[in-house]
Amino acid sequence: MRTVVVTDPPRAPIQQVDALAEFGVATVHEALGRTGLLGPELRPIQDGVRVGGTAVTVLCWPGDNLMIHAAVEQCRPGDLLVVTTTSPCHDGLFGELFATALQYRGVRGLVTTTGVRDVADLRAMNFPVWSAAVSAQGTVKATAGAVNVPIVIGGQLIHPGDAVLADDDGVMVVSRADLGRALDQSRARAEKEEATRKAFRDGQLGLDRYGLRSKLTDLGVTYVPYQNG
Repeated sequence: MRTVVVTDPPRAPIQQVDALAEFGVATVHEALGRTGLLGPELRPIQDGVRVGGTAVTVLCWPGDNLMIHAAVEQCRPGDLLVVTTTSPCHDGLFGELFATALQYRGVRGLVTTTGVRDVADLRAMNFPVWSAAVSAQGTVKATAGAVNVPIVIGGQLIHPGDAVLADDDGVMVVSRADLGRALDQSRARAEKEEATRKAFRDGQLGLDRYGLRSKLTDLGVTYVPYQNG
């Protein structure tokens, strides 16, 4: 592993990131062919928050948050800090003091495969976090890792500057190069969902709108009257 801090990587245009985040993770994920999701283990510590940002990536050693300290200096307004470790770790690598420093720099939140602590304080600060665990377990600052290098979370490759979207449904990444396509396809998906929503409000059944009756028949499903006893 290279022990390096990469400075000033290119970032996705924040206006496009913000526009994409408005659709929500589920819609964008579906629009892109169900790709980009970072995995079900990343859960929000808060409710009702939807955010998008440009990734500042951090690779730490387990139980060691030295490189998060190094990463704070590299953050800009509109960024999301994205942290993982060289092997699984659920220790509390991040807490309220880090969030205070990041809020000053305009960072929009944290995504981490590790644990976090001070969660009541983080909620009170309105600093959004998606993490794999909550843990009071402390850490050391002893081993070099890397900042703003490509990392992998949940089988998804994240480059520094990529768009990261997060809400109650989970977290996903959209590469900088794919933002335009993601916006076009998410708009189309949202329009399709709105048409379906209107049809359901008017009483149409999904069985008919999606043409599922024939599928049930093909699968051998039959309708039989209820018989008491």
